[in-house]
Amino acid sequence: MSREAWILVVIAGVVLLATLVGAVLLAVKLVRTHRMLTALGASGKVALYGALIYTIFPVDLLPDPIYLDDMGVLTAALIYLTRLVHRHRAAARRLPGQPGTPPQAGRTRRPVP
Repeated sequence: MSREAWILVVIAGVVLLATLVGAVLLAVKLVRTHRMLTALGASGKVALYGALIYTIFPVDLLPDPIYLDDMGVLTAALIYLTRLVHRHRAAARRLPGQPGTPPQAGRTRRPVP
């Protein structure tokens, strides 16, 4: 093989390795985001497991050495789960008496003397 061909092979190998590392890092972030949210609900579980299965499954939109579509699916799931985590945390931080907070059963307010 000529020198130019070797250079192209090395560059292609580096690009493939970088996209593989990127896909693995996104999958790890996705699992960590899942751990932050204790009660995911059905849509969160579908997003998590669907993205992981799509990444591992050999039938993709693009052939498996090209991980750009896998990275896109993982990124979309990560964005969705992160928003779900923030929404869950915001709901947990609401104080009693604020709009959107259900009244607590069994507690009555005493008038301040």
